[in-house]
Amino acid sequence: MTAPVTATPADTRSTQATPLNVKLKVHPVILAGGSGTRLWPMSREQHPKQLIGLLGEDSLLQSTTRRLDGLESGYPLTGQLVVVANEEQRFTTAEQLRTSGKPTRLILEPMGRDTAPALTVAALSIVAQDEDGIMVVMPADHAVTDSDGFHAAVAAGVQHAASGRIVTMGIVPTRAETGYGYIRIGAALGASAPHTGDHADDTDNEASSRIIAHQLDRFVEKPHLELAQRYVESREYWWNSGIFIMRASTWLKAIRHFQPAISEACAAAFTGGKADGDFFRLQRDAFSASPSNSIDYAVMEKLGADQSVAAGVVVPLQAGWSDVGSWDAIWDISEKDADHNVSRGRVMFEGASSTFAHSEGRLIACVGTQDLVVVETADAILVADKSRVQDVKKIVGRIRAEGGLEAANHRKVHRPWGNYDSVDTGERFQVKRIVVKPGARLSLQMHHHRAEHWIVVRGTALVTRGEERFIVSENESAYIPLGVTHRLENPGKMPLEMIEVQSGSYLGEDDIVRFDDTYGRQ
Repeated sequence: MTAPVTATPADTRSTQATPLNVKLKVHPVILAGGSGTRLWPMSREQHPKQLIGLLGEDSLLQSTTRRLDGLESGYPLTGQLVVVANEEQRFTTAEQLRTSGKPTRLILEPMGRDTAPALTVAALSIVAQDEDGIMVVMPADHAVTDSDGFHAAVAAGVQHAASGRIVTMGIVPTRAETGYGYIRIGAALGASAPHTGDHADDTDNEASSRIIAHQLDRFVEKPHLELAQRYVESREYWWNSGIFIMRASTWLKAIRHFQPAISEACAAAFTGGKADGDFFRLQRDAFSASPSNSIDYAVMEKLGADQSVAAGVVVPLQAGWSDVGSWDAIWDISEKDADHNVSRGRVMFEGASSTFAHSEGRLIACVGTQDLVVVETADAILVADKSRVQDVKKIVGRIRAEGGLEAANHRKVHRPWGNYDSVDTGERFQVKRIVVKPGARLSLQMHHHRAEHWIVVRGTALVTRGEERFIVSENESAYIPLGVTHRLENPGKMPLEMIEVQSGSYLGEDDIVRFDDTYGRQ
């Protein structure tokens, strides 16, 4: 990955129509900082929904990295992704981004500040390297089933964005939905005129020229059911997809106008940031000073009343879109059997209808169920009425308030060197299954309250124990006494698998004193 160059952000450029001697490029921008609490127990704080294969083998993030492949809008598509992610998920995010095969600028937020600051630092990164560019801003946790329809809508939006407008993609609603925000559309603007570039006659531009955009009238918050029904019946309100298109300079001008505190804090955080291997780290104190706000509230809802900075435009998106925000949304877009059931993993239905069942290992048998969601993981089971899945986040809040571990992590925890699975635990002992990637190594560390016994079941381990360094092969073991400095490495070309038995008075993950770490952890 390539980290962004630190530079003084050029955020004072105007957002007038593109001069003839400037060639704008289209920049994919992915916002990957969500938590996805409504998709618990699959989605956890440390491994949220965008990093999970909820709809197939690829995670939602991996699918998003390919969403603009093949786009022909009349403006060249840059080959580099700009991704803004939370620091706590940096290693898993980086690993998944490598599978895309695309150069990536991965910008790390030291803490969550919602989508408006995230988009602002992405825009600053683009103008620092590229003078300006058209950003196609995509959340990492959405699904799109019709690539051609998506490309046609984006191509139409790009034409409006190139002239300095801020474009939001709207979904014509098919039902009264209380989980989405809504956009009230204004007057029709007519079809977008294709840019007269090298690709002006391609399929995307032909399709986009038939898409009728509308003026943005206003954004509205998630409504209660009765109000949502009135919105749908009026045909004046569309769902807010959360996908936006605008020039980087246009967004920076808008955020400076409507939210100067966010603008100043993000500019300071970006200018004071630094490259760190695969990552670009924003300056923590400056970024923490930014107010927390969404793109919708910070800018979009204000454009209807104040268009002195930019006009707001709504482009209809017909592409099999879903925000994959809850279990009923996954059921809705999944392939169903004759009784409208959806199954993942080891599932049996008997006399069931409209049931969603997802198993991560154990057999789920659903007998006579109707409109239920059942999700099984190694450490938690969810059973919910499909009409109440929005309330799953309340359960997560209660788990967090009670200090339960299930809100933050799965039993299997991913680390930059591999993963570990807490197989069993009891008073004064814990058993873990540890997998270390080829060539990877854990930190040089020490524990105050526990000893460890390592048994290699596959591969070869290189063990540091105090002043010793020695090899442990399959069916051999090593003992690490309490208080002794140690390190585990995999010198081989195949994954190292081992069983770790911890014993002691305290077995928490915070009982680690690191002396040296390849991955920069403290």
